[in-house]
Amino acid sequence: MTRTVTYTSSLLLLLLLVGVQGDIYLHIPRGSNNRLAETTATRTNANRVFDSQNNNRGGYNVGDATQEKAGNDEGEQYRMKYFQSGSWKTKTNDAGKSFLSVEWTNQHGCGGNEDTNPQKQNCHLVLQYMCQDDVDSPTGTDDTLRNGVETNTQNYQPPNNLDETKSQKNNRKNNNVKSERVIQEPWEWYDSCYLRQRNKGLFTADQKLKNNKFGYSSATYTRQDNQGNRYGYECPEERDYYPYWHPTPWTDIAVLAENASMCRFYEQESFNSRSYHTCVESYSDGSRKHWSKWNNQQQCVENGGQWIAFHNYLEKAPAFTSEGECTRQTAWGYSYIWAVPFDAQDVTKKECLIKLDAPDCRAADFSRSNHLGNGVDGTALKYDWTLPYFPSGNAKRCVFRIRYNISTDDYDPYTTNSSHNRNEATKTMSPVEQDPYVDVGERSALRLNINTDQTGRTFQDRSHVFLLKPRPSGMDNDRIYNLNIRGKRGNIVQVYPAVEYDFHPNTLSLRPNDLVHIQWTGSNSHNNGGNGGDGQAGDEGQGKDGTDRNNMVQIEDLNNNYPVPFEQSTMWQNAEVKWIYHGKGSVSPKDLAVSMASSGYYVCTKASSCGGMSGEAADTKTLMNKLLNNAPASYEGAVLKFKAGTYHYMCSRNNNFTNRSQKGTIIVG
Repeated sequence: MTRTVTYTSSLLLLLLLVGVQGDIYLHIPRGSNNRLAETTATRTNANRVFDSQNNNRGGYNVGDATQEKAGNDEGEQYRMKYFQSGSWKTKTNDAGKSFLSVEWTNQHGCGGNEDTNPQKQNCHLVLQYMCQDDVDSPTGTDDTLRNGVETNTQNYQPPNNLDETKSQKNNRKNNNVKSERVIQEPWEWYDSCYLRQRNKGLFTADQKLKNNKFGYSSATYTRQDNQGNRYGYECPEERDYYPYWHPTPWTDIAVLAENASMCRFYEQESFNSRSYHTCVESYSDGSRKHWSKWNNQQQCVENGGQWIAFHNYLEKAPAFTSEGECTRQTAWGYSYIWAVPFDAQDVTKKECLIKLDAPDCRAADFSRSNHLGNGVDGTALKYDWTLPYFPSGNAKRCVFRIRYNISTDDYDPYTTNSSHNRNEATKTMSPVEQDPYVDVGERSALRLNINTDQTGRTFQDRSHVFLLKPRPSGMDNDRIYNLNIRGKRGNIVQVYPAVEYDFHPNTLSLRPNDLVHIQWTGSNSHNNGGNGGDGQAGDEGQGKDGTDRNNMVQIEDLNNNYPVPFEQSTMWQNAEVKWIYHGKGSVSPKDLAVSMASSGYYVCTKASSCGGMSGEAADTKTLMNKLLNNAPASYEGAVLKFKAGTYHYMCSRNNNFTNRSQKGTIIVG
């Protein structure tokens, strides 16, 4: 990933970072690392959705909604459901906000300073999301975000010629996109990337980048991937560089920079904050083509295109139909702009758009080099994401993305560009060469291990699809904190570089009126079977092979490993149920306790108190397995408000003292 400056001519000057190897794995929300529901320790298809450049191990399977594998029914997959922030949005008060604590591990370290925590490299991380209105079920060739039910990569066939008609384009897309396969970026995103010339102002060292079928090198060919390999419908050039110089479908959340001095640049150059141009050409009927070969204004205009500024947005506000009406709006603390949205079909028509905030930017936290895990004081790396509020009131279907760039200062990252590429005709040598020999004294040449396609290295992980839902009534101004479970089945060697089970946040401190949404997801196919790759296969743990199961029972102290009997507990008696997944209405403390302990297998203790759900009561339903084998792998949970106090809890199935300690604490007041 590189740092860039805006270009205005065919000489596309850009700033870059050079890098070395190191993976990144997302744990909250659960990162896929290109997995779907494999029973193996290694993923089936590293090209399924995106280019992670991570080890083939790692990642978490998509969640299952019940005690059975979802199989070929995506409706049986479980999508984590987070409540959006409330409608009262201000810059100085966090009332009404929803917080999701994002957690990850990165291998090669980050953050630190020269005096107290010197690092071996520079780095930065970019956190982004993509959302669209939720739908009940996607159809064959639409662009609905989905996980799919098979691990094959979506198909892609380039056009036969550059004069393709609109009808031919539609036929090509219809033949390519399969409803049973994953969609994150739309098909048009990759197609436009394949057909647009690459940025030739970029430093490519001594790498020789290939051409597409039409004889020119497009944005699918980069220094990190000179072969132009395809990963889902991701655009390689956009993946490798940030901020990107064309409109993208991604929304920036945060940039954790190599140092705070870079933040002004990132904040101003984010697509959240400013417009970016794209060359627009038209079909014979006057409608917009989704692609153009030209990536700069001069060539665009010379070839009959329009160089159009496009804007990113939180949502469209179609109720406001004039510029004056639009820009006067101040509802919910948002700004409104009258502009052309990045996904516009008619580029002559401006629309009312809700403006995005600039990304949060700060110096990255310190983490230890060559180690997946340790941050300051041994804590996991995290970022507290304030979930957005969508004024439309619509539920959103979303994915989350984190990119990690690591770099060295072997040459100036701010002035090195394409003029420094190796060029035999001009006798220009690249500042880095493939596996060079260096002279350290007479008869003492040493060979360095340098691969120049990795001297600007970006790693990535993405979540499975999740939902951002409008808040239930009565909670608009409350702070909501999400309490989830990370990890998967297996011992520490079998799951690595994923992690074993634990609660996250492990310790959650709340103010007296704060709410907590307790929720978790798991898979029924985390068998971690062979091939083990470069690690140990297997799924040691309690209960049925391959199954993730979690629950929550109170304990007196974190040193204890026996739950408190309900009659002696305080956690559930001191919890007010503000919302619960089954919507039964009044929920007694004992009903809440049994729901949490059974991962939702039981709704209540007795049929007589269960309303219209008497069949889900503990005294009528088939007996739950003591190791939760017949309980759901995922639990939509409840939103609770606790009275002041300190509450410790654990999972009864996975907390086995010597192997893993799945315990947590909520502190209120």
